[in-house]
Amino acid sequence: ICFSVVRTPTDSIVAQRRSKNKSYRQSYRSCLGAASRLGHTPGWTVRRLNTSRRTKSHNITEKVNPEHLALLVKTEWQLSYVTPLYQFRHTQLRSYSRQLSAFITAEKQQGLAVEVEGTQTSFRVSFSVVQGLGETDDDAETVLVQIHSKPVFAGKDEAQKLVWSGWLTCINGNPEYLHSLPKDFTCLPLFGSRGAENLTSLVKSWFQQTFDCCFGPLEINQTCQQWLAALWTNCHIESSIQHLKMIWTLPVEPPLQITYTVNPQDAWELWNSVRTPLLERREEEEETARSIDIEEVTRFMQGLMSHFYRHFRLDLSAGRLSQVSSALGSAKFSGRIKMSNSRYVLTTLSLLTECALLKMPI
Repeated sequence: ICFSVVRTPTDSIVAQRRSKNKSYRQSYRSCLGAASRLGHTPGWTVRRLNTSRRTKSHNITEKVNPEHLALLVKTEWQLSYVTPLYQFRHTQLRSYSRQLSAFITAEKQQGLAVEVEGTQTSFRVSFSVVQGLGETDDDAETVLVQIHSKPVFAGKDEAQKLVWSGWLTCINGNPEYLHSLPKDFTCLPLFGSRGAENLTSLVKSWFQQTFDCCFGPLEINQTCQQWLAALWTNCHIESSIQHLKMIWTLPVEPPLQITYTVNPQDAWELWNSVRTPLLERREEEEETARSIDIEEVTRFMQGLMSHFYRHFRLDLSAGRLSQVSSALGSAKFSGRIKMSNSRYVLTTLSLLTECALLKMPI
């Protein structure tokens, strides 16, 4: 066990958003459940994460464009949820590229600060489909958005550089909810972005105005982080996790931050101990071995916290799990995710899609 304690000052962040046009106001009302184009859509009543999920790894290297996969993996993304897009068409991506490029240019000409590394002369936007990620026929194809630009003083032959990336996806979306949507709506509830915050804001504004949708922050809550810790540890024999690191914040003044790092073999042995008794009581062992139940996740986390308490007399259950990481990835409560191994991208995105659908206010 590696254990460290850090006291951190209390931070407060105030976020303000203003609607600029009718389309956005319409989207905002739809988020609050008032009259909108989604007004007659049946509500989704299941408001909790699934209690069981499959753990099979996926070799997607042969199905996904290598450039797209390299971008998705080993990059930290800031997550948001997105409500269904009205009249979005995968066949119109080239047109969307031109429209968003013109929108960013127009905002820049109106004096809106569009800050990236160095002063920029122009922006080139590209929309593309990331093929090979869909798990079911109900999942809409993942869409990748990239923004390239060239500094003012760049040479004529210097290529434009990638200054912003983002994607919208739906992996193993809840079929009941997806089937309830009117045909003019496309559900891509999980949005990841990387780049300047003002470019992210412009991209979101354009989507809101064009597709009558609404974005919102997507925290990776404690339950989701616990699932990721268990899913990653379950993969240790196949792909070494190297370590299981957790950061907890205890509710004292000032907040007490505890870093708890577990040896990978110790984590695996504890995980195996909470798994084996359950497997022995089931008939379909082979099928069960590919899935994880919430009871197993709970027992695993309780075992880790009990071990910590025996050594340090600190009850981690009184605090909040704010970050979990391993060689397979990292997740922060603030909504930042990093996927470090392509074999577990679909497992991670499936869990996060579920979290995004649950966070949506409609």
